[in-house]
Amino acid sequence: MLNHLKQHFGSHRTGGHGGLDIARHIGPGLLVTVGFIDPGNWASNMAAGSQFGYALLWIVTLSTIMLIVLQHNAAHLGIATGACLAEATTRFLPRFVGRTVLASAYLATIATAMAEVLGGAIALQMLFGLPVRAGCVIVAAVSMAMLMTSSYKRAERWIIAFVGVVGLSFLAELTLVKVDWPQAAASWITPSMPTGSAAIIVSVLGAVVMPHNLFLHSEVIQSMHFEGQGEQVIEERLRYELFDTLFSMGVGWAINSAMVILAATTFFAHGIVVDDLAVAADTLSPILGPASSTIFAVALLFAGISSSVTAGMAAGTITAGMFDEEYNIHDRHSSIGVAVCFVGAVAACLIVLNPFEGLIWSQALLSLQLPITVFVLIRLTSSPRVMGKYANSRPLNALLVGIGVIVTILDIVLLTGM
Repeated sequence: MLNHLKQHFGSHRTGGHGGLDIARHIGPGLLVTVGFIDPGNWASNMAAGSQFGYALLWIVTLSTIMLIVLQHNAAHLGIATGACLAEATTRFLPRFVGRTVLASAYLATIATAMAEVLGGAIALQMLFGLPVRAGCVIVAAVSMAMLMTSSYKRAERWIIAFVGVVGLSFLAELTLVKVDWPQAAASWITPSMPTGSAAIIVSVLGAVVMPHNLFLHSEVIQSMHFEGQGEQVIEERLRYELFDTLFSMGVGWAINSAMVILAATTFFAHGIVVDDLAVAADTLSPILGPASSTIFAVALLFAGISSSVTAGMAAGTITAGMFDEEYNIHDRHSSIGVAVCFVGAVAACLIVLNPFEGLIWSQALLSLQLPITVFVLIRLTSSPRVMGKYANSRPLNALLVGIGVIVTILDIVLLTGM
């Protein structure tokens, strides 16, 4: 399936740096972007904006910067070695350590899929009145069917289209409110931690910098196997990949920021604390007009389905990597990984008592696994044995370690405050 990418991105061509040539390489990053504009982000961002106004916009900026560095590093691994993060973990770490790391990442991916499926189910309830639990089964079934029956190339196009719908929906919402742009601009770059905000900060971090996306990005890139095409191709792809990552993560930053700003402007300004996505949509109607609820629900449905697909794909990547194999939905290790992920996600949805809180805490749990994945990634990409001449430089290593330390500190703050 992933071999379709070779045709789609023209992996054997070099030279030519015009706009159309660059545009051919946009895709893997947008696929990953879906993961951090998922329903879990919606819940975290709505909670952040409705409870603390613009004050937590800085964590969106910081998380996105971290994400750019980490996603580029994961893609760097795939380009230089021809192995995704899961495969490299299996090959280069002791067996027990590697399996433990991948098992923790797989559990985090199930938590991710739970949030995606639950968000899509909430949207179905808002649009058609379906019970949430029935909606969870429907969203999971549709997402799994997309993975099991569609070529990767077709799935990717659907996913990117969904991203466009979500982005346009929030931009449409944003034009209907009066934003204090100077205050928003200051909050994007000024860290603050209001009382009671630790769990929200960590959930926003976990919702943006998601472990499964690091595995997914490296898999998408490595599937094109640039490592056997010569140094010129590898170096060109590293440049193009950085552009793709910057562009795609920038799109995600804008959409996540729009969510926080929308919540701050419409809810915080009116003293409304959002603790339910359906309530959030209902509350938007009298403030922004009757069309806002429908826009909100449709965008949430698209976000839930598209991010469920990428979560399932990441789960298949991780299980395939446990056996030192590439992701292939027709291979039993990949397909079992996808199926078990969705079954686990639906089971988790069925026992969640409060869907909105489930979304928030699923994202916080992701941040607890994140340091494991980050430090494993650093270990692999800093090793000349793994990366050869493309091993991380000392300044890049220092930056990556700093990111790992920041994530760990925020997790400790969350755990000590629980």
